[in-house]
Amino acid sequence: MIQTEQALASTLRTIHTSQTGPSVCAFFDLDGTIIAGFSAAHLSKQRLKNKEISLQEFLRTINTAINTAVGKADFEDLLQIGADAWKGRCHLDLMTMGELLFNKKIINLIYPEMRKIIKAHQQQGHTVILSSSATCYQADPIARFLGIEHVLCNRFILDDDLLTGELAKPLIWGKGKAQAAQRFAEQHQSQLRDCFFYADGDEDEALMHLVGHPRPTNPGKQLSRIAKSRGWPIQRFVSRKNNGALRSTAGVMSILPFAAIGVGLGLLKRDKRAILNYASPRWIDRMFKINGVKLNVVGHKHLWAQRPAVFIFNHRNNYDAFMAAKLIEKDFTGVGKKELEDHWLTGTIGKLADVAFIDRADSKASVEALKPIEELARKGISICLAPEGNRVDTELVGDFKKGGFRMAMAAGIPVVPIVFRNAEMIAARDAAVMSPGTVDVAVLPPISVEDWTLDTLEQKINEVRQQYIDTLTNWPTD
Repeated sequence: MIQTEQALASTLRTIHTSQTGPSVCAFFDLDGTIIAGFSAAHLSKQRLKNKEISLQEFLRTINTAINTAVGKADFEDLLQIGADAWKGRCHLDLMTMGELLFNKKIINLIYPEMRKIIKAHQQQGHTVILSSSATCYQADPIARFLGIEHVLCNRFILDDDLLTGELAKPLIWGKGKAQAAQRFAEQHQSQLRDCFFYADGDEDEALMHLVGHPRPTNPGKQLSRIAKSRGWPIQRFVSRKNNGALRSTAGVMSILPFAAIGVGLGLLKRDKRAILNYASPRWIDRMFKINGVKLNVVGHKHLWAQRPAVFIFNHRNNYDAFMAAKLIEKDFTGVGKKELEDHWLTGTIGKLADVAFIDRADSKASVEALKPIEELARKGISICLAPEGNRVDTELVGDFKKGGFRMAMAAGIPVVPIVFRNAEMIAARDAAVMSPGTVDVAVLPPISVEDWTLDTLEQKINEVRQQYIDTLTNWPTD
C-alpha cells in the first residue's frame, strides 16, 4: 500500500514539474490501466444477459481466443467476430448500449489514482489521449466522463449509420497502437520524447520505447520484466481490487457474535441502545479489518469535545456512513433514505437506533420524520447525517441541505464536521463491496449554532460548506 502511494506521488510530482502546454501528449490505455479488469468482459456479460450472443458466435469466440493465445490467430480475428455479430446494427443504438454499460458497471471500475493522474495532466494543459484496442462503444463513454477529448480506438465501417460488418483500418493494437500514437503526435506537432504513456499490456511495449515518460501501470510479467531492465517506473493500484463476495460476506456476517453479546447486555440493562453501543463499533472495526480498510484520522479530540452534537460528513459511497459511525462510536442516531428501511441489515439496525428514514420526494413527511430524533437530541443522543443528501463521486462538495442544521438549532447542540478526503479509494459511488485502502479523515472543531437564526441560516450553512472546501484544499495536521 505504501509503495502504491509512493509511486502515485512520484508520478504526480513528475507531471507537476513537467513542461506545460498541449505539445505534451499523455496517452492512456483503458483496460487494466484506467479501469480494473476488461471492459469487453462486461460487454459480453451484458450481451449474454440480453440474449444477443448466439451459440455459433459463442463457440467461434472461444475457438478464436484459444488460437490467439497460442499464436494461431490474432487480435483482428477477435474484433472481426464482433463486427460480424453487429452487422446491420444501428451505430447510435450501440453507443446508447455502451453508455448504459458505463453508467451501470464501468464507472465503478475506474482507479481513483488514474483519475488524479489524468486530472494532473489536464491541469498542466497537456493533450490527453485515450489509446485503447477496445471499441468506441467501450472507450467513448469513459473518455467523455473523464474529460478526455481525443480517443484512438477501434471503430467499424458505417453505411448510413448502420454497421457494415467491416473493421475500420488501421487497427489500434500492439504496433498499430504505437503507429497511431506517432501519427497523432506528428499531427499535433508533439515530440514523443516529451510524452507520457500509461499501459498494462505486454503488447504496449512498442510505444513504451518511443515516449520519454513510459509508465507501466499494473503491468503483466513480460512488461514488468522489461520495465525493470529499462528502469521504467512501475505503478500498481489495488483500489479497485474488490475483496470479492466471500470476504465481503464475512465482514457483514461478523456482526453476529457482537449482536448476540449486545442483545444480552441490552436485556440485562433493559436498554436497547446498549445493544448498539456495544455491537456497532466492534462490528464495524472487524468488518473494516477483514476488508483491509483503515482510517487515518486527524482532529480525533473534536469527536468528544461536545456531546450530543450533529455530526455531518461528505457523502461519497455506500460505506462512509459506517466510517462516521465508527468514529462517533456510541449514543447516536441518524437520517437515511426511505429505501434503506426495507433492507434486512440497514433496516434492522436503523429501527434499533431510531434512524429517521425519509422520503426525499415528500418534503412534508420528511420534516415530520425528523421531529422524533430532534427530541432524542434534546435527551442526549447525537445525530449523524450527510447534508449533501446524495453521494458525490468527485473531490467537489455538493450543496448542503438545511435539515441537519435546523435540528441542531432546535436542540441547541453544536455541529461537528467530519471530512472524508479519499473515500473513493475503498469504494466507488455505487460499489457493493469494498476494496482495501486507507481513507483520510479530518474532524473539525464543534460549531456553535447559538447565534444562528432562520434569516442567517443559509449564510451559516454556506460557511460550514466552505470549511469542507478549505479542508480538502489544505489538509490539516494534528
